[in-house]
Amino acid sequence: MIYQTTALVLVLAGFAPVLQAATPEPTVRICDASGCSIQPRNAASFDATRDENPEMTRRMAALAEIARQDPRAAFDLGLRYFRGDGVKRDSYLALQWMRSAGDRGHPEAQLALGRLYLSGLEEMGADPTEAEKWLSLASGRGDKEATRLLSEARSAKQTEQALYQWRDAHRKAWLGWWVSGYGYHWTWAPAGWLYR
Repeated sequence: MIYQTTALVLVLAGFAPVLQAATPEPTVRICDASGCSIQPRNAASFDATRDENPEMTRRMAALAEIARQDPRAAFDLGLRYFRGDGVKRDSYLALQWMRSAGDRGHPEAQLALGRLYLSGLEEMGADPTEAEKWLSLASGRGDKEATRLLSEARSAKQTEQALYQWRDAHRKAWLGWWVSGYGYHWTWAPAGWLYR
């Protein structure tokens, strides 16, 4: 209370600049590649548009240009995105470049895609049908590993189809439970939510 009264007297007396200088803002010490500085706590310090490695960005752009014409470069670019080698790891771009190489007949890309679809990647689950497609292409070129994995993909595809049929048969019955089989635990009343 005394501080507020003193502040009001100082403002009325024309000493507002003195008061502002006397009440320090919360600050934080921020350090980056250019050095350290004291910044207000609410200062933005991250610049998403800043390129951390412009030389590597230039190199990757040049490789992407080559990859549009040469499936071997598309395969390399796909690997770099999968691994995060020289670029930020990005499974979506990795898959796009790998598929581009595979579509243009690159045998290593076809085998890699077969493995990837057989096992799944991150949030993308396995897709035995897609694995079978890519492994068939690689196996047709004489790849022994692709031939071995192709039988696994076909087996997984049959299992996946059986699981789909089972889920589809039970989905309709389970829908009834969601609609009427389960009861609510809480109900709204004039006083608010009540547990039954």
